[in-house]
Parts: sequence; C-alpha cells; structure tokens
Amino acid sequence: MKHGYAFGDHIKTEKIKRRRYDDGSSRALRLRGFLLPIILVVVGLSLVFKLFALQVVQGQKYSQLSDSNRLRTLVIHAPRGVIFDRNGVPLVFNIPGFLQITKDKSGTKSVALKKEDALAQIAKGARNIEVDSLRQYPYKDAMSQILGYIGQISKDEVKSENFLGYQPTDWVGKSGIEQTYEHMLRGTDGRQLLEVDAMNTVTRLLGRNDPLPGQDITLTVDTKLQQAAYDASDSMKKGAVIVSRPDGEILALVSKPSFDPNLFTLDKTYKSASTSAYTKISDILTDGENHPLLNRAIGGVYPPGSTFKLVTAVSGLETHVIDDQFGITDTGILKVGDFSYANWFYTEYGKKEQGKVDVVRAIARSNDIFFYKLGEKLSVDKLSKTAKEFGLGNILGIDLAGEAAGLVPTKQWKEKVIGEKWYLGDDFHFGIGQGYLLTTPLQVNSWTQVIANGGTLYQPHLIKGSSPVVKNKGIVSDKTLELVRKGMIESCSPGGVAFPLFDFKVKNASLKIDGKDIQSVASASADYRKISVACKTGTAQHGDDKTLPHAWITLFAPAYHPQVVVTVLVESSGEGSVVAAPIAKKVLESYFGK
Repeated sequence: MKHGYAFGDHIKTEKIKRRRYDDGSSRALRLRGFLLPIILVVVGLSLVFKLFALQVVQGQKYSQLSDSNRLRTLVIHAPRGVIFDRNGVPLVFNIPGFLQITKDKSGTKSVALKKEDALAQIAKGARNIEVDSLRQYPYKDAMSQILGYIGQISKDEVKSENFLGYQPTDWVGKSGIEQTYEHMLRGTDGRQLLEVDAMNTVTRLLGRNDPLPGQDITLTVDTKLQQAAYDASDSMKKGAVIVSRPDGEILALVSKPSFDPNLFTLDKTYKSASTSAYTKISDILTDGENHPLLNRAIGGVYPPGSTFKLVTAVSGLETHVIDDQFGITDTGILKVGDFSYANWFYTEYGKKEQGKVDVVRAIARSNDIFFYKLGEKLSVDKLSKTAKEFGLGNILGIDLAGEAAGLVPTKQWKEKVIGEKWYLGDDFHFGIGQGYLLTTPLQVNSWTQVIANGGTLYQPHLIKGSSPVVKNKGIVSDKTLELVRKGMIESCSPGGVAFPLFDFKVKNASLKIDGKDIQSVASASADYRKISVACKTGTAQHGDDKTLPHAWITLFAPAYHPQVVVTVLVESSGEGSVVAAPIAKKVLESYFGK
C-alpha cells in the first residue's frame, strides 16, 4: 500500500486509543447533566414534605391562625344584677361605658374610659376597647359600707378556685354586698363571632350567644332610714350607726368616715360630691389615720363602756348571784387598799352619792359602784361565760366581709398574753365594760336585740326574705328581762341619764295609741305621739387621760313591743348621753315619724 510522500514505509497503521486524550473535563460534563434533575427531584420532594407538614401535620394550627386573621370573637359583657332595698328602690345602676385593656410588665389592666376618648380610639382602629356596663352608686357615701364597690380582679383572685372561669380583665366585687354576693350578681358573658377583611372591617356576623344578666338582690335595708342615719351622724368624724329589727334584720348601717364608691367604678371625669370627705381614690387609699375603707360598724373594736352593764346585770340575775332585792349603798368612791374606783356621776357632777341602789336603779343611773360590786361577786369566769352566750368574742356572721370578733378576757388569757395574773381591779373594770373587753358596734346591737326579743341571739343579715338564723336562745329569763327592760326605760325617762330621749315624741297621727308603747301627748296637737324607749348609754375610757372617751348608746323602741334596735358609737367624742343620744333620737324620729 502506497502511503504517499509524507509518510515513510516504516509507519504502521493501528487503532487510535481515544482514552489517551481524556483530561477529566468530559466526566464533569456528564455529572452536570445529572445535577439538574437531582436538584429538581430534591426540591420537589422538599416541597411535597413541606406541603404535607403544612396541610397534615400542622394543618390545624395554621387553619386557626388563618381564622384568627379572618374571624374575631367579640365579648358581650353581661350586666351585673341590680341591688334593691327592702321597698324595691334600686341602690345601684348599670350604665353603658367603655374599658381600655392594656398590657405591660405589671400585667393586664382594665381602665374605664370616658366616652369621647373611647370613640376616638375606636375610630382610629383600636382593638383594645370593650363596651361594658359600669356600676353607678346613686347614694354615694351614705350606702358605701353596705354595697361596697367593684374593681378589676387581682392576680391572686384569678388563680383562686373561687374565680374559676374569670378573665384577667374582669371586674369583681371588692367589698360589701358586691363582694359577698359576687357569684349571684355576676352574669354570664355572651359572644359574637365576626368575619373581618384585611382592613379589619366587619364583613358579616357569623354567630351570637346572648349574655345572661346577673341575679338581682333585695336587701333588708330601708333607704330612707339609711339616709336619715347617715345625715344624723353628719357631725361624727369617726363612728358607726346600726339600726336593726329584733330578729337580726339590718335596716341601716353607717360607718364614718365613708367614701364615694363611684370613684372606683366610673371614669376619671367623674367628680365626687362636695359633701364627700374624699374626692380622689388616692386620698381614700392613703388615709392611714381615718381608714375610710374600714367598716367600723362590724370591724371596729372598742371597749363598750356602760352599755355592757346590761350583760353584767343579766349575768348576775341569771346565775342567781343577785336578785331583784339585792342592793348596795352608793358611797361615790369604792376604795380597795391604795386603789380608788369612783362612780362617774360622783366625780363629774359635784360628788353626789345616789344612796340605796338596786339593779333597776343601777341600770337607770348607770351606777359604777353597783357594777363594780357585781363584777366582783360574779368574777371573770361567770361574766365571761355570759358574754360569750351573747355572742361576744366571736364573729356573728353578718353577710359582709371584715367582721371582727372582739375580745372577751379570761384569767388564762391574761396570764398568757399579758403575763400577769387576774386582779380584783380587773373584775371591777370588766363589770362596767372597761379593761380588756373589746366589742364591735354590731355586737352591742345584737345583745340589745336579745333583750328586746326575749332572749334569742340571731345572726345579723342583709338579704330580705332569708329565714332568721338562731345562734343561741333562752339566754335570758322573763323575770330578768322584766328587770333589765325596766331599768332601760327609766334610763330614757326623767331621773335617768339619757336626757335627749326623755318624753320622746314624734308627729305621726297614724300611730295607734295603746297607753303603754304609744301614748297621746296632752301638751301637743293631736298629731303627736309619745313613744316608750328602753336605752342604755355608755362612756368608754381609752387611751390616756387627755383622750376623750368613746360615746355610746344602744336602745330599742317601743319598749314593750320593740320594732327597732338602734346602736350609736362616736369615737373619742365625750359622754354617750351628750354625743350619741342625739344621733339616736334623730334616727328614731325618722323611723316613727314616717
């Protein structure tokens, strides 16, 4: 074979091995051809798994998120139940208002807004404004210690079992009837399910559950009598007035100083009346001297002074330590060794002795010497036992929070707490309601009820229609009642000590004259009636010699068939007959004059 000029004869033909010319670039090219399909497969599988996770695994979660952007649940607050007095007069009102819900480090806050501010914020798209019924109290300071007020639920309350189902923005009763009967007054909130667009504009209503209003409550309180008792105590800086039935029904309950509960429930534009002692919430909360939130009628504890002589007299007669024939000769001052114990009348009014004194006369004249001696004869054990039978030393169970138990001393108590033994002087002081004995105005009113109704201790209550609860009965025999009542009647009659109530009369021709409880008044027009009153005043020493005593009076009327029991305490003010008795007289005039 001829190869031509360019190739020699020695060149041998063979197959050329192309692999000799591969440098790795061709392999990369082949891999690149597979890379794109692999990426597509991986991305596709990732999308499939992601869609599976979104649609199946987390489908419910994202569905809820979607609905939350599209759907809104609007709470429709249920109005609280209305509180009425015994005659059907409403004592609170539910008025429309706005609440602003805010959150910060301290927690969730719910604050009442005035209408203009709320509407302006709603117009700007604010979603933290709720429409609610705000609580308005028309009788302001006069009724606050009974009704109480409402406020935002606290963190501790939300966690409590008593408030299961409550939300951090809910308002609940904080004191008084509002607190005691919270679960009756509170209604059940309703709901509206709304659909909104991207601009948060409501497009349609999807569903609605109407709210259920709270239960209405009717109290035993008489509004006119309550207002009269409050007005009668106008000059009282600190103290209490309680008006009740002999079976424990509370007709009126006043504690001074008081406060306007509207300050806690209405928006900041609300202005308290000029007659109120406090115009701002901060003033109420920071007054550490007068403590306006303290209900002195049930939570204040004081030495009862001579009002306790009623219990001492009952104890002496019921234990047969004395009888109606027992008497002492008033010497003005009782001396024991180096100690002297004087009769108040002897030291205050010219060193006058009162001669022979029996139990009736001792009550009428509030004779200290008689009750010193009786306290000695009884000794602490018997007198403490009787005091506890009258409900002292324990709460009585009124349906208001904050009731105090007071203190009934014993020998063991003094040795344990004071670190001293019981002395004869302690018996003297105990017999006249001084020393270590502490009571509440409610307790004084309750033991007066026992004497008025014939010997039964009832649980005081504020809900009308509830059956009276007997706490103790048979405390006083008929004979003892007759003697004690006679002494109390004489105390309110000429020759007694409660001079503002001598010959007490009112203008009310509708009162039926019976010649005993209700009598005609010869020197007045035919419209006037004289009403028999049984009372006991008290002047309780406390503090040092420069401190004025507490002024007390407790009474019931008419004396033989009692309808009403009145107890008045005026802190650090003077004698009971001078300070407390005029207030009680005004209350009686309101009750019998209507």
